[in-house]
Amino acid sequence: MQGIKDKFPHLPEKISGLRELAYNLWWSWHPEGRALFKLLNRRGWYLSNHNPVKMINRMDRGTLEAATSDVHFMRHYDYVMARFESYMNPSIGWFCSRVAQPEKCRIAYFSAEYGLHHALPFYAGGLGFLAGDFLKECSDLGLPLVAVGFMYPQGYLRQMISPDGWQVGACEMLDRENAPIRKMLDQNGDPITIKVPVMDPPIYLEVWMVQVGKTSLYLIDTSSEANEPWNRVISDRLYTGDLEQRLRQEIVLGIGGVCILRHLGVDYSVLHCNEGHPAFAILERIREKVEGGASYADASQQVRSTTVFTTHTPVPAGHDVFSYQLMDKYFGSYLPTLDLSRDELFRLGMNPARPEGFNMTAFALRCSAYRNAVSKKHGEVSRKMWQPLWPELALDKVPIEHITNGVHVPTWIDRRLGDVIFNRYLGRTWLEEHDQPAIWQLIDEIPDSVLWEHHRFMKEMAIAKIRERARNKWRQSGSDPNNVMASGVLLDPAALTLGFARRFASYKRPTLLLQDIARLTRIVSDPWRPVQIIFAGKAHQDDLQSKQLLQQVFNAAKDQAFGGRIAFVEDYDELLAQYLVHGVDVWVNNPLPPMEASGTSGMKATLNGVPQLSVLDGWWIEGYNGKNGWAVQGAGEGPDRDARDAAAIYDLLEKDIVPLFYDVDEDGVSHGWAAVMKEAIKMTGPGFSARRMAKEYTERFYRKALEAAMKTDSGGERGSAKGDMFGGI
Repeated sequence: MQGIKDKFPHLPEKISGLRELAYNLWWSWHPEGRALFKLLNRRGWYLSNHNPVKMINRMDRGTLEAATSDVHFMRHYDYVMARFESYMNPSIGWFCSRVAQPEKCRIAYFSAEYGLHHALPFYAGGLGFLAGDFLKECSDLGLPLVAVGFMYPQGYLRQMISPDGWQVGACEMLDRENAPIRKMLDQNGDPITIKVPVMDPPIYLEVWMVQVGKTSLYLIDTSSEANEPWNRVISDRLYTGDLEQRLRQEIVLGIGGVCILRHLGVDYSVLHCNEGHPAFAILERIREKVEGGASYADASQQVRSTTVFTTHTPVPAGHDVFSYQLMDKYFGSYLPTLDLSRDELFRLGMNPARPEGFNMTAFALRCSAYRNAVSKKHGEVSRKMWQPLWPELALDKVPIEHITNGVHVPTWIDRRLGDVIFNRYLGRTWLEEHDQPAIWQLIDEIPDSVLWEHHRFMKEMAIAKIRERARNKWRQSGSDPNNVMASGVLLDPAALTLGFARRFASYKRPTLLLQDIARLTRIVSDPWRPVQIIFAGKAHQDDLQSKQLLQQVFNAAKDQAFGGRIAFVEDYDELLAQYLVHGVDVWVNNPLPPMEASGTSGMKATLNGVPQLSVLDGWWIEGYNGKNGWAVQGAGEGPDRDARDAAAIYDLLEKDIVPLFYDVDEDGVSHGWAAVMKEAIKMTGPGFSARRMAKEYTERFYRKALEAAMKTDSGGERGSAKGDMFGGI
């Protein structure tokens, strides 16, 4: 029992379907769903920051009753609810028609973070949005996926910048009653409570659920009063810097997550670990089978043959490593239940190149049959990094494949671009078939002026949103005038606008464009061809170096020498990201190669016709074709590497990008620029979508893992039903 019937007690029966609709994030990527809530209460939709749960909670019974008498609203209500109910049919979808019967082959997907909507701040950056996009696409395709993560009551970080440019972290407690999230309750209406077996003193978990279309996401919460005070905070913060607390988090996520699915009666055949954080789920799956009578050897082989592991981190320092002393402390009483010795466990997690502790990625790689990096280049880097695990194999034979990341097209495409322009020129079925390359060739049929004018409107919208944020900041008591001026109030919708928005980390080199201040000043201050730069992003609370880089960027935004052409927008989140990937003219990305595993923000921008200017790393090596944006080769090693890369970017701006943007006809349209925009869309739409990515995971990994699950099923029923299950495909 999930308690949804108790929500919105003031909602009239005639529109009671809004209860289920509001608590299902389906509306977040279906424009008709958002339009229905907006039609119900336009001002409330705006004031709730596009959160229907919060909006309806604030509405009075009289207003809701009035809506039931509004013929116009009720027509839309009936239409949207019919669309929603049809979508939620579990027997409809690509997976059902092409792969298998979903009820017989569920996949459990574990991740430490999910980026789904700004009303649910359970994300820090790209890893979370990748996971969120994946859940949405699995729902669209009908993949029988169930997901597990953390319910972080403090979210990640509300960012504020002090007058001297220093990031000040402020945690804003999640208002659970006004978020599209529900606590899981038992038959008596009490919170479901589950004990983690490895912890002493015991830790009890409560469970929340987010419905993402057809996909259920279960979130772990340790704030139960049954826990000791120091254990209640395990799930409070995303990515704590305390290693022991991090280990406890990962035990709770992996082992506790498996316990939750077992308690809820969620049967699944395949485990997919998104990064190493939840890898202890592998151990708990093995323990379940050992407890059922299997030997450790048989149990570990069965689990291995049905486990998928995705690594996202291309540098050794980015992988979690725990001391053997800490592992001893927490796993001493757990290992006997596995029939596994201490040394055997430690060997599973040992990285021969760095044997000083238990490496979560090394453990996951050894215990998974299907392993992948998230771009072609990242695959090469990962095989080289982890070759010591397979010393007998040649580098190109190391068993780590790659599936390049993609973005969820319905979430990130601008509604006007999709519903008006693409529907007209690509056909009304383009979204259902968007992983088919032939459809995207019709982009060339769009008149340059149509695409140019649409993008100009989106840029005006983005700048208006930034100014609105600045205005709200100015209203705050004690606000600093210089900070407000630095946050984008002087941006010019007519100027060529570069966007750099992502998590602030040193390897992403957020200050690279500031390498040569004199040259940059000349570029941005050209009276005839001005350039402006919008920066946004958060540094991790414990990362002082990245905070210092952010401070440099913010101080540049306050520098009067730039004339307001540089802006830093505080508190970057999913909503602001939507405006920026739709509205800037060029998306800038300049990581230190080869440290960008993939990068998805550039995909979101190019999908909307915003070309990327990027160092050749991550996905851009695969995506760049010479016509759809601009590539920086990247300087080799050396003390002046940053200076040389910055000079290459300045050269591209001065010689290619700025002249092309301002080369307009008598109607003010740059046909050369429109050609680059079209090439960017044509490349991203089919090649870097979450649909292509989810289908790849299914065809290359899930199908094989499901077949292995049937062969090892102790009852034999699934094995005997193989022909029916896979439909002979």
